[in-house]
Amino acid sequence: MRLLQVKPEIYKFDNIKSFSEFFNIGSGDLILTNEFLYTPFMKELNLTADFLLREKYGRGEPSDEMIDAIMKDVNPKDYKRIIAIGGGSIVDIAKLLVINNVTKTLDLFEKKIPIVKGKELIIVPTTCGTGSEVTNISIVEFKAKHTKMGLATDELFADYAILIPELVKVLPYKFFVTSSVDALIHAVESYVSPKSNTSTELFSIKAIELILNGYISIVKKGPEHRLEIIDDFLIGSNLAGIAFSNAGVGAVHALSYPLGGSYHVPHGEANYQFFTEVFKAYNIKNPNGKIKKINSILAEILCVPNDDNIYDELSKVLDTLLVRKPLREYGMKIEEIESFTDNVIEGQQRLLVNNYAHLDREEILTIYKKLY
Repeated sequence: MRLLQVKPEIYKFDNIKSFSEFFNIGSGDLILTNEFLYTPFMKELNLTADFLLREKYGRGEPSDEMIDAIMKDVNPKDYKRIIAIGGGSIVDIAKLLVINNVTKTLDLFEKKIPIVKGKELIIVPTTCGTGSEVTNISIVEFKAKHTKMGLATDELFADYAILIPELVKVLPYKFFVTSSVDALIHAVESYVSPKSNTSTELFSIKAIELILNGYISIVKKGPEHRLEIIDDFLIGSNLAGIAFSNAGVGAVHALSYPLGGSYHVPHGEANYQFFTEVFKAYNIKNPNGKIKKINSILAEILCVPNDDNIYDELSKVLDTLLVRKPLREYGMKIEEIESFTDNVIEGQQRLLVNNYAHLDREEILTIYKKLY
């Protein structure tokens, strides 16, 4: 039985210039990034690579319509390397650009065409949340289906994952919180996954320690303190990505997808809504399994005497950083509690098989009702 796979080679540089020189970035390379990153960090380097600025194709999280338009522009050109410099959306798009002969994103996700990797992929994350630089997953919103779907295949692994802390420092505070809490969720969900093992747990635990201790420090010292400890969050996100790439995530992510797909709630923020309620449900169903270990780990970091109310204590810390909103404030309608539940059960079995404890339809419905 395989215990652990870490596919990309992982590098760390102080700045974009050092990275571009080391990897000899230039002709034959396509850099997919955002204008707000290109102008301050890359423009003055005068790189001979081609640049594709994502803003040209719209804003928000990646949709099949957006990616189809990008592929139409990229496919005719013979690029050797695709270089993603950006957040989770940039990375999700770039992973698909390395696959040969794709004109319609839905065909790829529905496995109607062969998945053949034809280009090298370098990923430089600029958030501290997705961990996508070390995973083989791409998440896309499909407009006609009103939901998000994930494609997981080894052809989507990057060849190189590059950590550059200076890029993460420009992340606005809200997006810092919602992206890094996504990393925390990756670490916690993967720890209790039935696919986890001693090797993956090491990555999960260290990621939890780095991120949660960082949060506690920010609560004490203020939001700007994050800039002094940004390395901890960037590395924590990377470690969490390795853990969940091997062990998977479950119901927190599954329940968030209809909200994100229908109301364009950013991925990390959508996960943030469901995190503690899902784990409270797990704790009720099977309090003496692996969740007992993660509760003790969280209790020690949070300095609480016991883990009886650990998820309420965790919520206090997280809500100090960014207050959660009721689902209805995103525009969700009360009748969608039923349809979202059915959507999750029908469309997210890839994730639900990783649940720590089985959640039936009524239990999923109850979580939506509590958060509505």
